[in-house]
Amino acid sequence: MELRELIAKDLLKIKAVFFRPEEPFIWASGIKSPVYCDNRLTLSDVEVRGDVERGLSQLVRENFPEAQALMGTSTAGIAHAAITAHLLDMPMGYVRSGNKDHGRKNRIEGRLEPGEKVVVVEDLISTGGSVIEVVDALREEGAEVLGIVCIFTYGMKRGLERLAEANVRAVSLTDFDTIAKVAAQEGYIPESDIARLIAFRDNPSDESWIGAAE
Repeated sequence: MELRELIAKDLLKIKAVFFRPEEPFIWASGIKSPVYCDNRLTLSDVEVRGDVERGLSQLVRENFPEAQALMGTSTAGIAHAAITAHLLDMPMGYVRSGNKDHGRKNRIEGRLEPGEKVVVVEDLISTGGSVIEVVDALREEGAEVLGIVCIFTYGMKRGLERLAEANVRAVSLTDFDTIAKVAAQEGYIPESDIARLIAFRDNPSDESWIGAAE
């Protein structure tokens, strides 16, 4: 089975992905979404956690073979970065959302050498803003950021544009389109909902998909 479909099946099986097109979830940004993905639940399922961490290791090896360290995003990416780094026998650290207000006032935790080639580990990417802040913080400290690996990406236009503007490559275990396709195949959603989900992905600001069920 293709890795994208395997991880999609895993996320659906453990109910890490929620579909609610009739009563959308509201993100902190104000965007209304028919899908909510809680990848923290992957840590609680031993089989799924194994698939995810082996998958992330594979993404690092295949896409960023020069990587010298992994850096998790705070907080969701920290555990995945730690486990994946263990599998790859590689150092890891993590990046806070902001500097600590005490002690050494670090934002980056763990040892980071100037010029070190790092890969950022994130749980999901939607509009891309938060993970690019992490990339910028690492670059400011002298790291060479090779790219980002994540569990799930929405593939939104704004996110793709931001990644391109930041000149950083992101690869994911699975994506919005695959989740929608597998969810319909497995009976989690009706086939007719796929078009509504893709309409949201293509243009989140156009909410006509909310009342588009037949």
